[in-house]
Amino acid sequence: MNLDQLPENPYLLLTPGPLSTTRSVKAVMLRDWCTWDEEYNVIVQTIRAELVALAGESADYTSVLMQGSGTFSVEATLGSVVPEDGKILIIANGHYGDRMALITHVLRIPTILLDFGEVGRPVPESVESVLESHPDVTHMAMVHCETTTGMLNPVEDVGRLARSHGKTFIVDAMSSFGGIPMDISSMGADFLISSANKCIQGVPGFGFVIARRAALEACEGRARSLSLDLFQQWREMEAKGGKWRFTSPTHVVRAFAQALRELDEEGGVEARHARYQANQRTLVAGMEGLGFHCLLPEVCRSPIITAFLLASQPGLSFKTLYTSLKSRGFVIYPGKMTTADTFRIGNIGDVYPEDMQKLVKAVEHAMGRK
Repeated sequence: MNLDQLPENPYLLLTPGPLSTTRSVKAVMLRDWCTWDEEYNVIVQTIRAELVALAGESADYTSVLMQGSGTFSVEATLGSVVPEDGKILIIANGHYGDRMALITHVLRIPTILLDFGEVGRPVPESVESVLESHPDVTHMAMVHCETTTGMLNPVEDVGRLARSHGKTFIVDAMSSFGGIPMDISSMGADFLISSANKCIQGVPGFGFVIARRAALEACEGRARSLSLDLFQQWREMEAKGGKWRFTSPTHVVRAFAQALRELDEEGGVEARHARYQANQRTLVAGMEGLGFHCLLPEVCRSPIITAFLLASQPGLSFKTLYTSLKSRGFVIYPGKMTTADTFRIGNIGDVYPEDMQKLVKAVEHAMGRK
């Protein structure tokens, strides 16, 4: 099918994922694939190698793909990595850090939750104090970009603490990997988790874990789930040339391979990061010009998603704003905070500064100014 024959999207998804994808990413899903076919498994193996390269191309690391949403990969990692006699320190400042703690609670993994509050940035000195008072902690975990607020957390500082104290470090880089330059080795992460439908700009259907090979090999027999056994999934892919243990999301995998190609064509992570930053600058300047205030100070914001205070505009409800924007071709996210009334606008996906300019005009219309 010619790309021009694909139907137009009725709106841009200005969310942290799923997000707006290119027509070419959508088009490759029109072909069916066999999960046992060598041609398909070569695609899987190529993806695995490219993910490691994006993370810093270290021979110490490998990657494994896991069916489901990003949370499936987070649960697979937490449930497969921490042994029965282990204990994890989760550093949280929002919904997704809290979700990791909920997962460990359900899995009955001994957990210490160090909660800095929804607008608090983790303080390394406080983390070190907990480590010193709880020497039985074996693992640490935190979110890189906490999309509850859009905050970018100091994973490198925490990673240095993990190394100096001999702890295994798990990083949820769900909304940052592929959109913010990073080096997994310098970060000190033993396990880094992300998803197909975030900054690499694929579609939903699987997540992935980039892992220190020795740390992953040590996980044999630890899993608390059959289907979410990270080690067994990895061993199957290693031994059988890219084959998944259970039915893989073939169309999604092919779309992801195309998305990786388009990331490279754009100029790699650095170029995509620059575009996302330009999107956010355009968005923030326009929204502040309309009288809205950002939830976070500039120093804490990521270029992934921006939270705005709804109270900046008394009398404007989120429902009114959402409905008006959707009718004009934009879908935004509600707030996820418990302490402030916010809404969020994603800066990622197949979105450009000119789209943000059009969005600001649509917000102005929703406010009744035009």
